[in-house]
Amino acid sequence: MSKQYRIRMFVPSMISDWNNGNAHFLRGLVQALIDHGHDVRCFEQLGGWSLSNLVKTEGHAAIESIDLFRAAYPDIDVQFYEAGDALPQLLDEQLKDCDVVIIHEWNDPFVVNQALALKQKYGFKALFHDTHHRAVSALQELLRFHLHLFDGVLTFGEALRKIYKDGLGIENAWTFHEAADVVRFAPREAPQNTDLCWVGNWGDDDRAKELQEFLIGPSAELELRTVVHGVRYPAEALTELARAGIRYEGYLPNLSAPEAYARSVLSLHVPRMQYAEKLAGVPTIRVFEALACGAPLLCAPWQDSERLFRQEDYIVAKNGDAMKAEIRYYLRDEKARKQLAANGRETVLARHTCGHRAEQLAGILEEIA
Repeated sequence: MSKQYRIRMFVPSMISDWNNGNAHFLRGLVQALIDHGHDVRCFEQLGGWSLSNLVKTEGHAAIESIDLFRAAYPDIDVQFYEAGDALPQLLDEQLKDCDVVIIHEWNDPFVVNQALALKQKYGFKALFHDTHHRAVSALQELLRFHLHLFDGVLTFGEALRKIYKDGLGIENAWTFHEAADVVRFAPREAPQNTDLCWVGNWGDDDRAKELQEFLIGPSAELELRTVVHGVRYPAEALTELARAGIRYEGYLPNLSAPEAYARSVLSLHVPRMQYAEKLAGVPTIRVFEALACGAPLLCAPWQDSERLFRQEDYIVAKNGDAMKAEIRYYLRDEKARKQLAANGRETVLARHTCGHRAEQLAGILEEIA
């Protein structure tokens, strides 16, 4: 058995997945690390953006979401902290006997730099975990972190790793893709009452054009039974969905996504423009999860430059007309749908589970030890 590590992780939120796709992978990764015998403790800032918005905007659904997390991951130890006067003492107590501290990029730079200041005193290693596009969209925000004090960077795509290595001069940078928690994301049995399902947040208009072309347009023209789940949809977007006959169902706890995929004949992936262009090759967590759930997946254009999947695992439509043609074909051909779904799930099980990533992380920790 490989060495077992005492790992402390500073995360955006483990409790809340409201507009926080990081929680999806981090939950599965932490559980896999625990299953492999590692001692893992997670720290989440009290009053953090995701959890605050979940509680403020979702009412009873917020309680349901938190209960789902607690029931699905009873072994995950999450401790809250405040970035106030008590922070130095908490960090001193919690980091003095650990082997490695993993800090996600969506954390308060003040907290991050306070933790890094204890490295020399206690001798732990530190890794920076980046699963965002700020390196190409808001680099000045990343530079608030004392990156030179980290022992390495975990990036969720090769394109991002190259930015750290070639652009920022950080030698120890590893491509550490997200992955699916295949224990909790697996095929479900449910009556199919939807033709097309899209799970995703509207966010900052960084895929509004693509959603019009690949989701709204085809749904209206083909008169599909389409359902959309997600948050941060402005009024004009909701009007567009309603005009196209699309049913908007709002916030969906991530742990309820397998049932949503099961109820739909087809599922859709529309990447944000940053992941289709400047960070090409990064599929984001929704692709892994949908394929793990056995969802026949149709995608707006993105380039799998790292060959994470096979061509037969999902379908890429180059434009809106091609998407309409693919939807028509796969709605008619049940055999083709089932084969597509089986292909995608097969690849995830073989290469892209949280167990695979836990093993990779253990190897990285051995490398920097």
